[in-house]
Amino acid sequence: MNSLALDARPIGIFGGTFDPIHLGHLRTGFELLQSLQLSELRWIPVGNPGHREPPLAAAAVRLEMVRVAIAGQPGFVLDDREVRRSGVSYTVDTLEGLRAEHPARPLCLVLGMDAFLGLTAWRRWADILTLAHLVVAHRPGWQRPGQGPLSDLLAQRGTTHAADLHAALAGRIYVHAVTQLEISSTGLRDIITAGRDPRFLVPEPVRAIIRETGCYAAQTD
Repeated sequence: MNSLALDARPIGIFGGTFDPIHLGHLRTGFELLQSLQLSELRWIPVGNPGHREPPLAAAAVRLEMVRVAIAGQPGFVLDDREVRRSGVSYTVDTLEGLRAEHPARPLCLVLGMDAFLGLTAWRRWADILTLAHLVVAHRPGWQRPGQGPLSDLLAQRGTTHAADLHAALAGRIYVHAVTQLEISSTGLRDIITAGRDPRFLVPEPVRAIIRETGCYAAQTD
């Protein structure tokens, strides 16, 4: 494959609070980077999420945890645009910025199935598929929607061929099963708040940051 072809490969976008980032996130990102032949996977920690409670760890701490977690992995790129942006972080705004920067590159937004099932509650959700493809990663216990607007969307835009993500700039939905590690950021915070050690659930440099900052220490009045 020549350099021109490499430069035309899709850019993956993996956003989230990463509060904290853990091995489940990293394995999912690694498998998608390889199996979809992405040119890169951008990790974009959310600044101020509008759809949920604020993260416990400060944005700067979460950014640093992602930075050390992905260090040394070719194709993994840290993108701090949402942390730098003032106000609420909306995915559609991030995608518009990336589309302006990369007008001729396919963009692939990575979602868990649970996030996909809540897509219609997102700001300007219908515009997202004009800006990027959706790559929906399977999670245990979740089923594809059987009816409603998301079911219709899957029927119209769904594909089982990863090559379709390379052939167009945006607009397709690709559901991809990844190795499932039963780790959640919520569960990790509970473990740490209870005074237990998250070793072997997060990368060691992330564990060190958690210990040094006390970002998930139990709060007292």
